[in-house]
Amino acid sequence: MITSTSNQKVRQVVQWQTKAKERKKADIFLAEGFKMLEEAPAEWIREIYLSEECLDKAKDNPLIWRKLLQTGYETVSEEVFRKMSDTQTPQGILTVLKRPQYHLEELLDRENPLFVVLEDLQDPGNLGTIVRTGEGAGITGVIMSVGTVDIFNPKVIRATMGSVYRVPFVYMENLADTLGILHKKGIHTYAAHLKGEKYYDSFSFQEPTAFLIGNEGNGLKKETADMAEHYLKIPMEGQVESLNAAIATALLMYEAHRQRI
Repeated sequence: MITSTSNQKVRQVVQWQTKAKERKKADIFLAEGFKMLEEAPAEWIREIYLSEECLDKAKDNPLIWRKLLQTGYETVSEEVFRKMSDTQTPQGILTVLKRPQYHLEELLDRENPLFVVLEDLQDPGNLGTIVRTGEGAGITGVIMSVGTVDIFNPKVIRATMGSVYRVPFVYMENLADTLGILHKKGIHTYAAHLKGEKYYDSFSFQEPTAFLIGNEGNGLKKETADMAEHYLKIPMEGQVESLNAAIATALLMYEAHRQRI
């Protein structure tokens, strides 16, 4: 059992929790909790840490215990786990996983794709919720500008509640060039925009579709919005001008899902 917060492995995990560059350099991400371990592909798992107290709980869960025996694990003291954890109330189990790799070309070859294109989203909760909701709505994948929050941020991972294991995603250096590629592939692009004149349910999303969603405060950049085939809007009452990015995206994704079933 690791009992010292000065242990090299402990210090490394703490660094991974707080520094995106270190996570990227090691090609890993972190996931806390039983559910995140339960759903994690075994071949992605590199390391697992359990608190002393959590070990007994793990033994009572046949699925978790089999996975732990398959992958191996290390136990740490309660104090050490609190140091390693990113949460206020740690669940006592932390998994280090290899990052998945996806390529835009592969996603574009999927039949009748449905994409969400995110430009410079900054809120980890929004991105995680979009990934989670996107899985429920059956999207093909998430395409992001490099200015979008790191999808491997522990807060994003937590908000996905396991969907990060199953929803493909790519970061693109140049979103304008990417949209050009989508257009050449026959994918219709729709920008959620305050200047939209038609409501989102006025369009057909039964063909290959991509929804463009902008930064929480500033929306889409003009050059990005201008590349969309259509602007669309969401009905608003009262003095509300716009919705939270994750909620707006959810409405669009589920309208596409409704039309396709």
